[in-house]
Amino acid sequence: MEIRLRDVLTALEAMFPTGTAQSWDRVGLVTGDPDQPVRLVHAAVDPTLEVIEEARSAGADLLITHHPLLLRGIHSVATTSAKGASVTSLVVGDVALWVAHTNADVAEPGVNTALATACGLTESEPLTEEEGITMGRVGDLPEPVTLSAFAHRLAAALPSAPGGIRVAGPADGRVGRVAMLGGAGDGLMEAARAAGADVYVTADLRHHPALEAREEAALDGGTPFLVDAGHWASESLWLAEMLERLGQALADAGHDMVDWETRVSTICTDPWSFTIGAHSDEGDPQ
Repeated sequence: MEIRLRDVLTALEAMFPTGTAQSWDRVGLVTGDPDQPVRLVHAAVDPTLEVIEEARSAGADLLITHHPLLLRGIHSVATTSAKGASVTSLVVGDVALWVAHTNADVAEPGVNTALATACGLTESEPLTEEEGITMGRVGDLPEPVTLSAFAHRLAAALPSAPGGIRVAGPADGRVGRVAMLGGAGDGLMEAARAAGADVYVTADLRHHPALEAREEAALDGGTPFLVDAGHWASESLWLAEMLERLGQALADAGHDMVDWETRVSTICTDPWSFTIGAHSDEGDPQ
């Protein structure tokens, strides 16, 4: 039985229900014909022009991304804009685009459970709740480690990005309880503190919220420490697992998987290219 896009959409909806996305989000099918056949699925964090070209060159029928292409309203898809050029490239290349954003963040397994595993957690639970939907994860490491050791282990588990990992806290600080949110998460720093976390792992931490969080922590035992793991890196880990589960779901539904193929993008879509002048006062990891 040939796999059609509608078959893949049914499986994806079961894994990442669009109804669990935040109200502001734009998830689901962006381009594509539900009746078109799907043999090769490409997956990436961001639907950039380079990623779309990579998918087209690979012969992909479907591109699955974490971040939406059309999150905010646009009034033209002319190729004079990046958004327009992206839509045109997808349509001309006959590549369907499907997005799982905040609905993939909250899924179990999903973006944040994959990050929890990278943090060294074998068990975790939701960190907090917004709009009736759980957000982030929190759990305890099997054995406490120093903040430096924790950051080094996390860096080894994440794909390398130009910005690396930024850490706020003493290198020899004790880390036993870990809270995290893949992507931009400075809005949940208070939730991490309330959960008793020793460290909060997220990305896109801004100067003032991060500084104020560390000032508040200094008045109350010094935790949570902060780890900015990078937006792209922290949200890339779920892709391979998602594709594996998708293939299994289609096989369980009775589809012929002989011609089925999946690939994870090799492109780092972190917007930064290189870093100059970074310095550190950490000690040796223990």
